[in-house]
Amino acid sequence: MSETTVTVIGLGPMGQAMAAAYLDHGYEVTLWNRTPARADALVARGARLADSVEAALRANELVVLSLTDYDAAYAILRQAPHALAGRTVANLTSDTPARAREAAAWLADHGAVQITGGVQTPPPGIGSEDAATYYSGPADAVAKHRVALEVLTGVDYLGEDPGLAALYYQIGIDMFWTGLVGYLHGQALAAAHGISAESFLEHAVKTMDFTYFLKFYAPRIDAANHEGDVDNLGMAVASLTHVLHTAEESGVDASLPAALLDLFHRGAAAGHERDSLTSLVDVLKR
Repeated sequence: MSETTVTVIGLGPMGQAMAAAYLDHGYEVTLWNRTPARADALVARGARLADSVEAALRANELVVLSLTDYDAAYAILRQAPHALAGRTVANLTSDTPARAREAAAWLADHGAVQITGGVQTPPPGIGSEDAATYYSGPADAVAKHRVALEVLTGVDYLGEDPGLAALYYQIGIDMFWTGLVGYLHGQALAAAHGISAESFLEHAVKTMDFTYFLKFYAPRIDAANHEGDVDNLGMAVASLTHVLHTAEESGVDASLPAALLDLFHRGAAAGHERDSLTSLVDVLKR
């Protein structure tokens, strides 16, 4: 099998972008998708649509999975487990670290190697030099297929544990969705007062640049130093209460600031009223 051949299974927006990137780089690309019509544009560009999961797996040593979750991955791979022997599966499907480890073991039982991946860019970023993907699993497998993986994004290799890439990815997604929903709540509040998202954009970018806070808080979190010398939960409760009241007065759904305020109150009740916001890490771990 050529080093410039690849099978891509799953043709949602991410899988489409990945297959297109491989075609752009001159790879021979074999595709499989539950809805074959999604492959039409890629086939028109030269990709080959396999008529079965078995044919897709047997076509190439490197198999890239881009699916909704591991249930979807199992539903597909269990159609032809005997065709997995000798394959390296770059599993770029999102799921939990535990499920990533289970899948790696299941694939190993069928003679395949899993490289777990967590893509850190939306589909338009695939192929960009600035994008990156977390990878974990056997170092030799990552090294062997590094060039092919780098067609998609940069490679951020974390180590042998197949669950590490999934863990780092979920940590990032936790922060990503929480931050974006905070942004959307702010824009709902702005819109209630006739302020457009475009006109507030410059202010939003500045507000959501957490670089200073992350660099300040990270060593303190690691040292369990929650000294309230710069900020404290009491201040945060007062501040967020004002946000809650402003949302209510504006006719905007206040459930998001209310949920955060509840967390702040729990932190204060646990004895952290005069401690830094970082003390919530201990509250959240319970």
